[in-house]
Order: sequence, then C-alpha cells, then structure tokens
Amino acid sequence: MTATTLPPRTQDLSEGPLGIVLLDIERGDLRTARHHLAQAVTHGVSAGGNASLFHGAPALEFVLARAGRAGHDVRGAVDRVVDARLAAVRRRQQSGGLPHLAEWDLIRGLAGLGALLLTRGAPTERLTNVLAYLVSLSRPVRFEGREVPGWWSALGPGDVELAGGHSDNGMAHGIAGPMAVLSLAARRDILVPGQHEAIEVFARWLDRYGSHYWTSRAYLDTVEPPSPQPARPSWCYGRPGIARAQQLAALALNDQARRRAAEDTVVRTLTDPGHLALITDATLCHGWAGLVTLARAVAADSPTPERFASAIGDLQQRLATDLDRLSKPGFMEGRSGAQLALEATNTTNWTSVLLIT
Repeated sequence: MTATTLPPRTQDLSEGPLGIVLLDIERGDLRTARHHLAQAVTHGVSAGGNASLFHGAPALEFVLARAGRAGHDVRGAVDRVVDARLAAVRRRQQSGGLPHLAEWDLIRGLAGLGALLLTRGAPTERLTNVLAYLVSLSRPVRFEGREVPGWWSALGPGDVELAGGHSDNGMAHGIAGPMAVLSLAARRDILVPGQHEAIEVFARWLDRYGSHYWTSRAYLDTVEPPSPQPARPSWCYGRPGIARAQQLAALALNDQARRRAAEDTVVRTLTDPGHLALITDATLCHGWAGLVTLARAVAADSPTPERFASAIGDLQQRLATDLDRLSKPGFMEGRSGAQLALEATNTTNWTSVLLIT
C-alpha cells in the first residue's frame, strides 16, 4: 500500500482529530470538540479487529466519556470488541501458542480495553473477565523447551522475528501496562482470584529486567541481566513509566519498600542531566509532556510530594520551551497532548489513558 492510499487516521487517538478532542473537552470548549469529532468519524468508526483504546470505537468511547457523552450505542460496540478479543484469547490458549503483544498491551490490546472498562465506574463481568485474563499472563508457559513468562512473545519488538522470543517491559507495549491495570483495579477494590499474586510476579520481573526496554531469551540464561545501555527515560519505555507502574503496584500491595524504591527511581532519573539529555522533544509518548504528567501523578500518590517539586518545575519549563517545535497536531506525539500536559489540569481524568491514574 503506497503512502497515497493509506487509510486516514481520523479515528486514531494518538495522531488524529479524535485525540485533539481531549484538549477541547478538558478546556470546556465543546463547540470545537464537536468540530473535531465530526472530522474523526467522517470515515466511520472501527469495531473490528483493529479497534483498541487508541483506535476506533473504544477510543471514541474514552473521548466522549470525558464529556459524559458516551452513549449505549458506543459502549455496546466496545463490548462487542472486548468479547471478540476474549474469544480470540481462548482460541489462542487452546492452540498452545504464545500471545502476540497486540493481544494484551495498552495501545492495541486487552490492557487498554481493561483500562477503558475501569473508567466506566461500577465493575462488570466483562471487566472481571479482562482482569482474569491479565492475571493469567503471570503464569509461566513452555516455549522451545524451557519455561518463559506467560506474556512472552515469539516475535520481537516491531513484530520482527527474534530467535527465542522476548518480553516487552514498558508501559505502552510491555508488561508494565497490565500490571498498572491490575493495580489500579485493586486500589478500587475490584479483584479477581490471583490478582495480587500476579501483580507481585510482574513487579518482581520488572525489578530484575525493568532497566531494559525488553528482555531476550539470552537474558534468561544469565545469573544477572547485562548492564543496561543509556536509554531515553520516557513514559512509553524506560524507567519513569515503569517506576510509576511499580508505585501503583506497591500501593495495591501495601508494599512501602517498593513504593519508596519506585519514587526514588523517578526522582533520581528526572534530576540526572545525563538521562534528561536523551529526551529530544516535548511529546507525551516519549518527551517532556509525558515525564511531567507522570511526575505529577507520582507526587500525588507519595507521602513526600515536595521531593518532586523541583523536577516538576524543571520539566514544565522544558516543555514550555520545546512545545512549539512540535510539527504534529495530535495527542501522543503532537501539540494537543503536550498542551494538555503544559496546562496541568486533569478535570476529565484524561491521564487515565496513559495508565498513570
């Protein structure tokens, strides 16, 4: 398919007008929101296999719900998406195959759909089914003659063939996402059997491997994982996003030592000039906007929020300086998402789409 025939991304929360609506609603500008929504649904709204928290009907529900306008028709379409995904999981499990990242991650999979169901308020059987599935990922499986985590993927990052498979560790596409969903649910007393134990499994994995974007088969055969290479400290991948997920896990498990360690990681990372030098833009996904939004959430859940005040102020200034350099208008990698972070309000709880609240 050539660039000129690619389908429009209007219903894409990351880059299309659907994501821009989040800024309109947070500002209370419903007139502009209706204009952007009309653009978003011009080419229809997907409720098929590509629908996810960041695309199609689920993305539309999340956006409309920020204004209290998500109706039964949209929610019904999302329910059918979730049911189809869970049915596909059962077929895959019966076949004995490993999951694809898109089955369970935040951006494309059931972690994101679970996060959306959490925003509806009262728990439903559909939500508990999703949580039970995420718990099931904590149980090890056999692959190529050895035991691997239940979320292990035969394909590597970017769906590239990788000998022995891998574990993705980040918030956007890795196991930190399901851990955050289960932790957020537990904090609201929404529990399924094995939930706390699963959070512990994921947290211990990230204790060991969370300094790496992903873990290859070779890492499993070493006494200690290799020292991590310098890497961008972002929300989507890297230590800050994982540290927020660890803090959420600690709050769910009432683990004060883990909470302190997670908060220490955030402070240390966001005050290290070497780490900050690796950030190159103002975006939510992997730039200043994501870091300052995440830091505010960590501080709000810390018994010592003053520890984060200096870092938040510095990040806010860096964001303000770099925002106008963004060429895209959208949410995750564009100006609307960065502007949401700069304005520092969360009246609509838009940050829940990032799994940090």
